Amino acid sequence: MKFNKAKCKVLHMGWGNPKHNYSLGGEWIENSPEEEDLGVLMDEKLNMSWRCALAAQKSNRVLGCIKSSVTSRSREGILPLYSTLVRPHLQYCIQLWGPQYKKDMELLERVQRRP
Repeated sequence: MKFNKAKCKVLHMGWGNPKHNYSLGGEWIENSPEEEDLGVLMDEKLNMSWRCALAAQKSNRVLGCIKSSVTSRSREGILPLYSTLVRPHLQYCIQLWGPQYKKDMELLERVQRRP
């Protein structure tokens, strides 16, 4: 199996990182300020506030679709839809990007309390 050098990038993390240049097979590898892997975007500062905002935004959009398309507001009808369509957006890779700041936690809790 050949290694695709064009898809390789270096992501420097940490405050005191000297940010060396690296080569692979005689070719220099490009530096990148952020990279996405398995749907999770990582940046060099590891600040996940933007990820919390993105999860809340997606969840609010799905809740809006549910609200506009479902006529019944009963708990028995809304709860399965919420569990199936909204909760995955809030829980995907939460162990990695879990909210670190109080404002991020409040943002995600506001989505869960939304009527």
